Amino acid sequence: LERERIKRMGNASRPFRRIAYFLCLLSVLLLTEGKKPVKPKCPAWCTCTKDNALCENARSIPRSVPPDVISLSFVRSAFTKIPEGSFLLTPSLQLLLFTSNTFDVISDDAFMGLPHLEYLFIENNSIKSISRNTFRGLKSLIHLSLANNNLQSLPRDIFKGLDSLTNVDLRGNAFNCDCKLKWLVEWLGSTNATVEDIYCESPPEYKTRKINSLSPKEFDCIITEFEVYQSLPYQSLSVDTFSYMNDEHVVIAQPFTGKCIFLEWDHVEVMFRNYDNITGTSTVVCKPIVIESQLYVIVAQLFGGSHIYKRDIFANKFIKIQDIEILKIRKPNDIETFRIAEDWYFVVADSSKAGFTTVYKWNGNGFYSHQSLHAWYRDTDVEYLEISGKPHLILSSSSQRPVIYQWNKGTNEFVKRFDIQDMEDAYAVKHFKVKEDVYICLTRFIGDSKVMKWGGSAFLDLQRMPSRGSMVFQPLQINNYQYAILGSDYSFTQVYYWDAEKAKFVKFQELNVQAPRSFIHVSIDKRDFLFASSFKGTTLIYKHVIVDLSA
Repeated sequence: LERERIKRMGNASRPFRRIAYFLCLLSVLLLTEGKKPVKPKCPAWCTCTKDNALCENARSIPRSVPPDVISLSFVRSAFTKIPEGSFLLTPSLQLLLFTSNTFDVISDDAFMGLPHLEYLFIENNSIKSISRNTFRGLKSLIHLSLANNNLQSLPRDIFKGLDSLTNVDLRGNAFNCDCKLKWLVEWLGSTNATVEDIYCESPPEYKTRKINSLSPKEFDCIITEFEVYQSLPYQSLSVDTFSYMNDEHVVIAQPFTGKCIFLEWDHVEVMFRNYDNITGTSTVVCKPIVIESQLYVIVAQLFGGSHIYKRDIFANKFIKIQDIEILKIRKPNDIETFRIAEDWYFVVADSSKAGFTTVYKWNGNGFYSHQSLHAWYRDTDVEYLEISGKPHLILSSSSQRPVIYQWNKGTNEFVKRFDIQDMEDAYAVKHFKVKEDVYICLTRFIGDSKVMKWGGSAFLDLQRMPSRGSMVFQPLQINNYQYAILGSDYSFTQVYYWDAEKAKFVKFQELNVQAPRSFIHVSIDKRDFLFASSFKGTTLIYKHVIVDLSA
């Protein structure tokens, strides 16, 4: 009976369970319906139709617009910036227009997420800054207008990746046609897109010139400078470089320790390091000369005589092989090495009252005295050069004007030719060439140092530079750049750069070197260095840096 009663109660409750089930299902359906995304409404400051939206006086860029909108325009808006990813929620846009707005900055990736955008108009705004990555990702863009803004330049590669671009309008901007715009001139010459004519607003010499017609060659955008790379903690007088065993080396004369210090380039540490020395007394010049793959070093000393050393590759050291006659060379001040025909020579300028400036010749086993040039004239410098294809020497002296000697093929000796006028107290003479023209730099300690040009029968004045304690006026060429460096014991060293158009030197840079005595260019490992010796301070190594202002 009990079982029968329970069975009847279960049958009676079935309708109620069915009703509860349907009520639960209805609730789920209602909740699901409530979670369906609501279609974005037209922003308050915009007017929307089925497929376009026009926003006027907008205070910000709306995060979303109706999904069917394919064109969006902003007119007289109040926002000041178009930030990154401003249109990520409107991926269907095909046309985007900004006109007469107040924003002045467009950020990187401002238009990312617009794969279908074909037309972009940013016109009549006040843009001051635009990023090189502003248009990144707009691969479908075919028409871009940046007309009538305040743009003075455009960043390099701003159009990179816009592979579909066919029309660009840059009119109405105040372009400054300097090196920062050189890339645009190059791009205009290579692009297949149609670009309306645009004009320079500045600098004055380019004003109103058509940018589309400019040539990249009109932009001189490569500059150079010397920056300190390494400091050597000792004083020095002469610095020389030489090639030996397929590598470049540097030798520095240290007067106070009496050493010739040899440096090589450390390719791992990327710096110069000492690898050997020649120790002497009051060393003033260490002059290397390589003859038939054998390295010799002429070591000039104020005391203890001067000597010639040979590099012994088996013992890996320098060995003295010869003394230089002390009766002729008493107070050496400079050494030049040179080759005439097949013969090797070196000449020592002697600055003592009783010494002789003397030429020495290599005879296969050593150097012997070949010719005494200048007795008792206290020569301070000697320079070897070729004039009209003929070997010459110029001797500078504290007691007379610089004297020019010419090589005589008949006697195989130098013959005095003439003096250089109006330079009675020239301490040194160094030469350089520009194309086929020969020039010399003459150093005066106080007064005016000079640049002179060979005129066919004499050297003629070209330029004067004020000297304030100058012991060196060194011309040197680094790649295609011609410099002249005028040292000073009392002020900054002046670096001059050769201006090809003006055919003279112009001021270029100042270097802080204490009592400089020599400058030399060293090229190694695809780098260019300037060694600056110092009689009173540390020896400095500068790196020659090339800067492209159009980059």
